[in-house]
Amino acid sequence: REGARVIVLTGDLHHQRLGTGNQAHCPISEIQAAGRYLALLEGAGVKTTFFVSGRAFDEEWEDLRPIARHPLVEIGGHGYDCFEPAWVHRACLKLLGSYAGSPGMIRRDVRRTRRAIERRTGRRIRLWRNHMYMHGPYTKAALAAEGIELVSDGVRRGARGPRRTRAGIFSFPLNVMPDHEHLLHAERTPEHVAWFVRRHGWSDDFGSASYPIEEWVDRVLAQLEENEARGVISHMIVHPITMYVADGFAGFERLLAYLATRETRHLGEVLDAARDARARAGGCEEVRS
Repeated sequence: REGARVIVLTGDLHHQRLGTGNQAHCPISEIQAAGRYLALLEGAGVKTTFFVSGRAFDEEWEDLRPIARHPLVEIGGHGYDCFEPAWVHRACLKLLGSYAGSPGMIRRDVRRTRRAIERRTGRRIRLWRNHMYMHGPYTKAALAAEGIELVSDGVRRGARGPRRTRAGIFSFPLNVMPDHEHLLHAERTPEHVAWFVRRHGWSDDFGSASYPIEEWVDRVLAQLEENEARGVISHMIVHPITMYVADGFAGFERLLAYLATRETRHLGEVLDAARDARARAGGCEEVRS
């Protein structure tokens, strides 16, 4: 029961020029919101892994510096431009069946992101999450070819931990209800969510519903308890800007009170433990894709 009380808290940070709905509804920048979020984590002694766009390192380093250098923070890549311009990636999806683009495009994006992060931090990234979890047929092989060791795309309620894929890279989907796509906040009113679900037929392993922040926190706490009872490492995503826009971190502070009673680990720590366990077992655990 190695994972019984272990939680991996992650979040995504985007450069301000991306112009997301959250950013439009927030009076401070996304990176500044992350700084306030980190202060709460520091008070509770809770670790987090942030997946950060490369452009944020190039354009918002002064605000990002204390976050990237904080001992409670681990950094992973989130793409350089977060798939902008979008029309290029829509064309790639139609022509190649891959929103992220061709293998060459993916590898160039990883290299550009990695260079931006290494220039500022001096550290080489080994973790990756695509913007919007946009994972395609070339993603794992391209990431592995660039030295990325684990990808964290998608949502799978039954995920139990990192698993090695045929491409040689490890994968660990989220196994706790995500915040952004299940939370009423910013432009995500009940009407907007209903329209989006109808238009795109959207759903994930936790359904298609979105909830007020109080109910979302209740559901997440119940899922953390459920994973603990099953002896499973909980892997969750919480965006700092989403928590700030939703209710000024009030709901997150309730969640944080629970996290502070458990062991939190960086995703890289969980990866290392999984790799060691796999080696002891003779490398027998592997997923198909």
